Amino acid sequence: MTAHISTVAFFGIEARLVDVQVQMTGGAVAFNLVGLPDKAVAESRERVRGALSAIGLSLPPKRITVNLAPADLPKEGSHFDPPIALGMLAAMGVLPSDVADRYCVLGELGLDGSIAAVSGVLLAALKAGDEGLGLICPAACGAEAAWVGTVDVVAAPNLIALVNHLKGAQVLAAPEPRIAEGPNDAPDLRDIKGQEAAKRALEVAAAGGHNLLMVGPPGSGKSMLAARLPGLLPPLSPAEALEVSMIASVAGQLDGGRISRLRPYRAPHHSASMPALVGGGLRARPGEVSLAHNGVLFLDELPEFPGIM
Repeated sequence: MTAHISTVAFFGIEARLVDVQVQMTGGAVAFNLVGLPDKAVAESRERVRGALSAIGLSLPPKRITVNLAPADLPKEGSHFDPPIALGMLAAMGVLPSDVADRYCVLGELGLDGSIAAVSGVLLAALKAGDEGLGLICPAACGAEAAWVGTVDVVAAPNLIALVNHLKGAQVLAAPEPRIAEGPNDAPDLRDIKGQEAAKRALEVAAAGGHNLLMVGPPGSGKSMLAARLPGLLPPLSPAEALEVSMIASVAGQLDGGRISRLRPYRAPHHSASMPALVGGGLRARPGEVSLAHNGVLFLDELPEFPGIM
């Protein structure tokens, strides 16, 4: 019998559905993981083995093959642990084979069976909603996933709680969406005395959504003025907040899964590398430009940035 569990792979801020197939057959005892996994995915074999041992189960002496389909799609990250574990439990007969058919699953397993937070849960929830699936995620990410609204979210703190929920023995409460509180000491334009022309320029830029180039000697207040520009901007609209939160989610920067209505403000140092600014890398991540989407990107010492001059 082959067990099927759904999860996702991330490409930028796009989530693609992945079918985790688990098969146990006779033959030489082995645990093979195929489907273009990276190092973090390949190491899930030991995390899954340890998590199952923590709940009193051991892998049977069989040939175990886990296929992450489509096989030509690169798989990155540690969020494949719970779907592999649930596939194992279904293949072993601990769970009914169809118990997780209606869910998309992601998280990171600890050796004690705990399920740790991962990046990209909001994107996974949106993809699950598009596919008509529910979402199983770590308890720490439940508030983030709950913002989708139309998706049945199961936020499990550990593997045993998830198994009990799926078997109906102890149902987990649905998570509630949360909003991040704005800082009480946020910079305010009223703190600045004088600088009337510069403050007027900030107001015009904020009202019209214009770019702003500030030129002056060190100590003239350019950074102080720029830090107060977000306070002049209106709160994010619901659509804008979703866009900003999707980027923050895949970057792992949603604090406690809370969605913020505040405009982002990013001020990278001029020594930042080009991938840090525009994103990329071996595992593509958003850069400072993307993280400042719908907000303010302040490039202090602009001529010092690589590729500017």
